[in-house]
Amino acid sequence: MISIDAYRAQWFGNIRGDLLSGLVVALALIPEAIAFSIIAGVDPKVGLYASFSIAVITAITGGRPGMISAATAATAVLMVTLVRDHGLEYLLAATVLAGLLQIGMGVLRLGFVMRYVSKSVMTGFVNALAILIFMAQLPELDPRSVTWITYVLVAAGLAIIYLFPLVTKAVPSPLVTILVLSAVTLTLGLDVRTVGDMGALPDTLPVFLIPDIPLTFETLMIILPYSVAVAVVGLLESLMTQNIVDDLTDTKSNRSQEMIGQGLANSATGFIGGMAGCAMIGQSIINVKSGGRGRLSSFVAGLFLLVLVVGLGDLVSLIPMPALVAIMIMVSVGTFSWSSIKNLREHPRSSSVVMIATVVTVVYTHNLAIGVLVGVLLSGIFFAAKIAQLFRVTSETSKDGRERIYRVEGQLFYGSVEDFMRAFDFREALERVVIDVSAAHIWDISSVQALDMAVLKFRRDGAEVEIRGMNAASETLVDRLAEHNKPGAIDKLMAH
Repeated sequence: MISIDAYRAQWFGNIRGDLLSGLVVALALIPEAIAFSIIAGVDPKVGLYASFSIAVITAITGGRPGMISAATAATAVLMVTLVRDHGLEYLLAATVLAGLLQIGMGVLRLGFVMRYVSKSVMTGFVNALAILIFMAQLPELDPRSVTWITYVLVAAGLAIIYLFPLVTKAVPSPLVTILVLSAVTLTLGLDVRTVGDMGALPDTLPVFLIPDIPLTFETLMIILPYSVAVAVVGLLESLMTQNIVDDLTDTKSNRSQEMIGQGLANSATGFIGGMAGCAMIGQSIINVKSGGRGRLSSFVAGLFLLVLVVGLGDLVSLIPMPALVAIMIMVSVGTFSWSSIKNLREHPRSSSVVMIATVVTVVYTHNLAIGVLVGVLLSGIFFAAKIAQLFRVTSETSKDGRERIYRVEGQLFYGSVEDFMRAFDFREALERVVIDVSAAHIWDISSVQALDMAVLKFRRDGAEVEIRGMNAASETLVDRLAEHNKPGAIDKLMAH
């Protein structure tokens, strides 16, 4: 547990930097929170309430100071089907349950699984997220439902986003895009969709409410798949962002505490009418580069966001949708790892296959968790195949031909047992066989059973067998699981 003095320092050790960076992040969060709400198919206030709640609560309970959490595209895209088929109340219930699952994962300290997510899977995850964000903008670019001026405004918005930083970086270019396109649209009276057309913005502070759903097993079965996906994807992106902020600030943070903090934030958010969220890679980098290092930066960002939307909601509702589409296209382009395309030829083929499989699975299923699972499984299969190739067995016989020594080198596990068994000549007439495993390691039940089989086959034909050079870890496993020294072992072998 963190000490009180250390926790206090995380709040007040960088007051000026945290205040300024928090204000910048709040301004940048508004358009994204609205856009993510639209992606999920809910009113903008759902994403805005969520961003306020999650940012404030993770500032208090999270394990990574200076990291920004709010409503995100990664979780929004997972809720689209649930909202479409069952409505907002089920989304709120799924958000509460997702938070409880995350708290449980944090208590069980499951953050260690991040070490088993390869770089290729992470790259595929990020690329797939970028593609899903872009695909979510396509309905706002459908020529059957928007006017031609929409395309002009989107192009103008992208130009401002990428060119304005060449003039100054003091003001976030997405905010400038919103202000300019809103002014142009209102001045010229252009016929384009606005945020107000998407739904009502909040005009009051959030209040506590319990999702209006039937408390039945059927309801649980409806929301559980979405909650599990949101919990896993949210924690995956949060822990990835946590690693990035750790590297940027040269500090270490608590994974388990961050998982619990994210869970508390999501559960509480579901009870005030907000959608699930997680850490945001882009906004966290903005915060750190703007000078934010402590918990105060995230707290200020969430609080200032609520003040802006509640106090200036009438103005926010006039923001043209092309401005938000341009911002989300910028987010998708910036999120995509363009170097991964060039690296397809340079990286090992297995790494490229894992990355592409992750992307394809996510885009096809619209479920980031399934894509990551496929990527991790493929990574494990390719790794096992690679390790199996480093395995070999050599042998030499004595001058009188009565004894043969088999020397095993490498990792003996389920992926190498076939080569292990193929290396032995059980038809050779020998008086003594030595299996030297001093340069090998025995890993699992498959390898123990293969060793059993080899020993018993030689003994069946009358040879004396010695296993030599086994290390302590392998010996512990063999002593516990092996059958070749137990009574009746040969009879068991013959029975099979």
